[in-house]
Amino acid sequence: MIRNVVFDIGWVLMRFNYRPIIELLRARGADVADRNGVMERIALAEHECGRVHGHGLLERLQAITREPLSLEEAHAHWVNMFEPDPPMIELAHRLSEHYRVYLLSNMGDLHWAHLSREYRLHAIGHGALPSYLAGVMKPDPGIYREAERRFALEPPATVFIDDRADNVAAAGARGWAGIVHRDYAATLADLRRLGVAC
Repeated sequence: MIRNVVFDIGWVLMRFNYRPIIELLRARGADVADRNGVMERIALAEHECGRVHGHGLLERLQAITREPLSLEEAHAHWVNMFEPDPPMIELAHRLSEHYRVYLLSNMGDLHWAHLSREYRLHAIGHGALPSYLAGVMKPDPGIYREAERRFALEPPATVFIDDRADNVAAAGARGWAGIVHRDYAATLADLRRLGVAC
């Protein structure tokens, strides 16, 4: 029986719009073709694992431009890339009335602070574990192990909802049920198939 529902954030509760930050960097002379180019140049994984704090990440954004970019402008564009998915957020709140609900996401301190302040994601459910606090990112087994420890999760009683199949598979390797999120209706149907009342 499922007692714990664990949600990813990106492309599950929130959608991304990378265009403004990419356009800003290009306007300042950065040689970046797309989102992946930006993330590679700034070594985003180090930030999302907590090894580079937010100020250091902003300095890395500054470093890839040829023309001046203030820390304030870099910060404003870096955090302003989220668009909420209201039905999914409402689902998480609704489930938290009868289940233990948690958030587990690859995320650095800047994005987590912004999402908590602007969208109150920290108030969803019963706890959150962004990767920068865990020190490791999905799909590394360590982040699921840390979530089990922090939230007293029993794997057979836990379902994980993530947009990436590799992240869901890694949770499955620890005995969690998993749902690869595509859209609200499909995830709702998958939860019901697992016996989750929603």
